[in-house]
Amino acid sequence: MLTPTILRRAVLFSLYGGAALAGLSPAALAQTAPDAAKDDAIQTVNVVGSRRVASSATDTTVPVDVIPLNKVAESGGQFDLAQTLTNISPSFNSTRQTGADGADLVDSAALRGLGSDQTLVLVNGKRRHTTALVNLFGARNRGNTGTDMNAIPMLAIKDVQVLRDGAAAQYGSDAIAGVMDIGLKKSLGCEAVAGYSQYSVGDGKNYLASAYCGVRLGEKGVIGITGEYLDRGRSNRAEPGNPRIIGDTKAENQTLYVNGELPTPAGKLYFTAGAQSRDASSAAWARGGVGTDDIPSRNSAAMYPNGFVPFINGKIDDQYATIGHRGLIGEWNADFSQTYGYNKMMYDISHTLNASIANADLLAGGKGISPDNFKAGGFSFQQLTTNVDFTRFYDTVMSGLNVAFGAEYRSETYKIFAGEPGSYSDADGVGFGGNAGSQGFPGFRPSDQTNAKRHSSAGYVDLELDLNPIVKTQAAVRYENYSDFGSTVTGKLAGSVRAADTVLLRGSASTGFRAPSLQQKYFSSTFTDFVAGVPTDVVLAPNGGPVANLAGIPKLKEEKSTSFTLGTTWTPSNNASVTADLYQIKIKDRIVLSGRFDSTNYPDLAAKLATLGVGQAQFFVNSVDTKTSGLDLTASHKTNFGPNKMTTYLAANFSKTEVTGIHAPASLKGYEDVLLSERERLFIEQGGPRSKFTLGFDYVAGALESDLKVIHYGPQTLGTFDGTAAGVPNAHYESKTSADLAFTYTINKNTKFTFGGTNIFNVKPTPQDPNETDNGFKYDSVQFGLNGASYFGRLWVKF
Repeated sequence: MLTPTILRRAVLFSLYGGAALAGLSPAALAQTAPDAAKDDAIQTVNVVGSRRVASSATDTTVPVDVIPLNKVAESGGQFDLAQTLTNISPSFNSTRQTGADGADLVDSAALRGLGSDQTLVLVNGKRRHTTALVNLFGARNRGNTGTDMNAIPMLAIKDVQVLRDGAAAQYGSDAIAGVMDIGLKKSLGCEAVAGYSQYSVGDGKNYLASAYCGVRLGEKGVIGITGEYLDRGRSNRAEPGNPRIIGDTKAENQTLYVNGELPTPAGKLYFTAGAQSRDASSAAWARGGVGTDDIPSRNSAAMYPNGFVPFINGKIDDQYATIGHRGLIGEWNADFSQTYGYNKMMYDISHTLNASIANADLLAGGKGISPDNFKAGGFSFQQLTTNVDFTRFYDTVMSGLNVAFGAEYRSETYKIFAGEPGSYSDADGVGFGGNAGSQGFPGFRPSDQTNAKRHSSAGYVDLELDLNPIVKTQAAVRYENYSDFGSTVTGKLAGSVRAADTVLLRGSASTGFRAPSLQQKYFSSTFTDFVAGVPTDVVLAPNGGPVANLAGIPKLKEEKSTSFTLGTTWTPSNNASVTADLYQIKIKDRIVLSGRFDSTNYPDLAAKLATLGVGQAQFFVNSVDTKTSGLDLTASHKTNFGPNKMTTYLAANFSKTEVTGIHAPASLKGYEDVLLSERERLFIEQGGPRSKFTLGFDYVAGALESDLKVIHYGPQTLGTFDGTAAGVPNAHYESKTSADLAFTYTINKNTKFTFGGTNIFNVKPTPQDPNETDNGFKYDSVQFGLNGASYFGRLWVKF
């Protein structure tokens, strides 16, 4: 039987000892735990995956990682949340892109090797909006939208809880791979961090200034305010003589977040609000130098005689707010909330030209000049979510029954804005392919403009029953209806058995769904190419539009999933813990972005498209089934060497995704190799490494603390443009092992200085043929990264 001593030990270790995943020292752990008891405003512990008012990670029947960010926010070598979690949680994937247009400006995040839109992100338990961007050419998670993890400053975050299990029945769409809940601080006191880092070759300079302050509102209210400025410098790994710029994009973030609560006669009023403004710049493919009679191509001798690199600049505005009230209505805990999310990205293309304008100027007797900067348009996404939730715990039903039910209403709006005419126009009409529009990124046309809306409503019931002190069960069912594709019902069953005081067995089975995003349904992009001297449109056609309808593309519907987990936890002592969880996730009707259909691969369809002036077209379509199987392992141990303390931890993920079926719509039957090429299949199956583990050692000796992390990335195989059918081998990236090392000196109880390095042995990916990679460089954008070693310093002050 689970004794009170064992239960208390397990809870504390799971919530605080298990936090060794974040590299927390015993001293830091000791500082973290009291925060929940010091302040009445934050004494309730909630764990994602359970709707009990007070629960812990060991009370849940499925795997939950609780990762405090106090220490990494104070002294970590990474300055943003996505890269920090990449080096901590093996099941978390975030690839920093280069050469992928707008995807270079936003780091998409995902769990267990699935797509970025198959992971649901919450903030303080409330749904966070996705970005307006849909990842397209050259990007991992292509065809997906995702959540911008870097829109929240790390100093504002208390912890990140990762539910590694399907949870659509509990939380709704997107929770196929799991759920990440970002908990924000509202503790009292003030602190600030200043940081600097750069790569060993001297570029990629980062400057960080961040401050948090939590103050009382009245007698029992509290508000935490965080402000951050982060300037990330551009890096370039292109070889001498290569005109490309390959590396980190330049980004300047200015962020403000507030989080707090106020007591009311009936409960507590809580609120969160945040905004970030980001100016980012990515380098596009280089254009070569030209002679004076080459203007009709993609360059102008009068402007860039030696060639040029266009810059895709994005102005990103991100806003988030939640206001709600928690209190008792009779015997029920009631929670009413309203959440607002907004993301907007506008493109400004610089160091560029419209070659057709330059040629028209030359033909008119000018020098062949075009504007060198264009406003190319952009897009926005807005989400409004209303939640009503009720919970009640019955301690007289067996060993305890928690009943939860509620409803949700969500409305969404997606817009595409046209660019200025020069960003997309064909001014000369001469008929040279690719010379129309701003080089690097042609602007959105008026015909691409979109103002799409939808709404959804949902209701759920969630039960957690303790049959006895040893056996726990959970069941959930959810009904959800969308205005644009209909309704769906999902369910979940889970349970755990305390096989011994130190051993827990757990498992779950669930169904799930992911609604097609408005971005996937309505994204539209058109640019002009010339076939046999005839101008034709290359179109990424929106679902339900004239091009998609002519091609016989059916209406997008939801992805459906089934998920199974089976695992165990072992806590042999106060200082040690081991968990192991097997999982399998099958997804049916997964939405993919098709290849381009044209006269070379589907003449009959091309003939139909030509009647609309379209030469090439691609579409979003429900056409792929996948199966993902894997194993998550964690282990943690703390020990003392006299007055000194050592924390050791291991976290590993082994995962394999396979495309198990391609179901082309009737109009595309027989053309499955165009719908999903070998290259695109490999991006789905191996967009992230199939294995990853982190082994960490944190040693505290007096005022000096050392932190060593060894991070191993398993192999990846990515496709090439020509493909194995043409005799070109796939791009195989061998396993690589990196290491991060940091030293923290505690000057006094309110001041710490940290210095160290990431990837200290300067490990690089396996070189490839640049003609066959996504970005035209010898390394693709793989999760391991291509920049090499980096060094940093941080100063943390509490005041």
